[in-house]
Amino acid sequence: MSSATPAIVTQSAVRRLPRLALMLLGLAYVLPGFLGREPWKNIDVATFGAMMEMVRGSSGWWTPQVLGAPVDVAGPLPYWLGALSIQLFPFLSPDLAGRIPFGLLLALTLVCTWYAVYHLARQPSAQPVAFAFGGEADPIDYARALADGALLALVACLGLAQMSHETNPDVARLSMVSAILMAASRMALPATRRPWLALLLWSGGTVGLVFSGAPWIAFSLGAGLAAGVWYTRTRQGADNTREISWVIGMLALVVVLAATTEQIHWPANLAPPLELDDWQRWGRLLAWFTWPAWPLALWTLWRWRHQLLSPHVALPLWTALVSVVNSAINPDFDRSLFLALPAMAALASFALPTLRRSVAALIDWFTLVFFSGCALVIWVIWLAMQTGFPAKPAANVARLAPGFLPEFSWLLLLPALLATIAWGWLVSWRVGRHRQAIWKSLVLPAAGATLCWLLLMTLWLPLLDFGRSYGPLARRIARLQPENSPCALVDGLGQAQISALQFQGGISPVRAGNGAGENCRLLVVHPDSQPSLDRRVKLVDWAFKGTVRRLSDKEPLLIYQRIRGG
Repeated sequence: MSSATPAIVTQSAVRRLPRLALMLLGLAYVLPGFLGREPWKNIDVATFGAMMEMVRGSSGWWTPQVLGAPVDVAGPLPYWLGALSIQLFPFLSPDLAGRIPFGLLLALTLVCTWYAVYHLARQPSAQPVAFAFGGEADPIDYARALADGALLALVACLGLAQMSHETNPDVARLSMVSAILMAASRMALPATRRPWLALLLWSGGTVGLVFSGAPWIAFSLGAGLAAGVWYTRTRQGADNTREISWVIGMLALVVVLAATTEQIHWPANLAPPLELDDWQRWGRLLAWFTWPAWPLALWTLWRWRHQLLSPHVALPLWTALVSVVNSAINPDFDRSLFLALPAMAALASFALPTLRRSVAALIDWFTLVFFSGCALVIWVIWLAMQTGFPAKPAANVARLAPGFLPEFSWLLLLPALLATIAWGWLVSWRVGRHRQAIWKSLVLPAAGATLCWLLLMTLWLPLLDFGRSYGPLARRIARLQPENSPCALVDGLGQAQISALQFQGGISPVRAGNGAGENCRLLVVHPDSQPSLDRRVKLVDWAFKGTVRRLSDKEPLLIYQRIRGG
């Protein structure tokens, strides 16, 4: 154990967070968002559409497609999982069945983050100061307490909620990154029991990243973590030849797969944002997306600055840096930064043994005010939607969501009531007892984030489905469909819109051009493709019928109906 450790922790401060409470929190966070909602735009419904194409046999399994066009997000593994689940659970609605693997992947992310920090906290360099007369924290209890804190920090991250509950290939990448971090943390221990388990987990995470379309992340992450494990075990005097050789072999496999598989390639559009506005937008995203983990992570780096090469700091730091740098040079800021959340939560957990009581109290008060205020706003707007009182929120909803008709549902109300009551009890518990627990400062942030997410996914779910789904648009187009004509020509539509027409509108879309869709009597056109539309269809055969738009879409879809031919 290093004498430079800043952690001073007593045994009373590492009391165990009740496992039942932790499991209930996890269920309350994971399940809402996967149950009872429609597929949302854009990547959520587009991914689901590719799965359905695979199930129907309209798309190859090696190269997932939507109406003949390759999917926007490369990597077949997430699509395989969803398509297999749809086939495995034919008695469920296809969208719900397709979400099951992604819910399990989110749960896997939480579990791997917990175990990663548990192994990191057992490192000799991470142990707290030993007291002259005893009473310092037991190493196992200390590791469990920090792991509980890491799980709470991850759940509290604002950027985790929506993306982790979508049928999104990035959810698969997130779980693979957390699995590799857990494997590296286990391998870095002075005496690793059953090292083949860590190697198996590392191998599975690496291959999973490659087949989820992120080979360069698998390579850069694996190379840095392998170097960290090799350095740590060398200093410990352990023989690490076999383990490191295995990891090097996996990295070579990443290069081979990335070079030989067509749909897995280095992204061609990577470029750092050169404009000041891009950097400002990225900075704002970094600040709120990773809150509250990033200030605690920075505090960890400062307080543990004399041990930056120790595995409990170096391994999660490298994992976070890979994703943060990837976010800075990638046009999809949020999708890339999403992968940094488990590592940032791990870093944040090591700030807990060094936080002053005043800082912990500040976090509690800020969290209490922020999430209680958010929950109150959600309830007030729900009440306004149901009763028309208060009048101003009700008018705002009517203005922002014209045509939305709220419906009362006990099935949605009861979980919201129970969660709100639990929040009140938790606040009372937090201010009244267990003040010494090391994870206490992250209980309210994690519970508050879970409360607000659950309220949104129950009280506001019909409104969110109406505003964030292509369902209303697809059903309006379906009502314009002539009888005895189930297909529609489409031109210029994105994969999400095509998928919504198929699943939510019950329409069989056919791409315009090459004489296809002669029997289709409806034509749906994106405004951007209208100037060149006459190159693909005979406009003299079609009459313009009107436009259909979503709430948040600035450009409507143009609807034509066949008047001759076909």
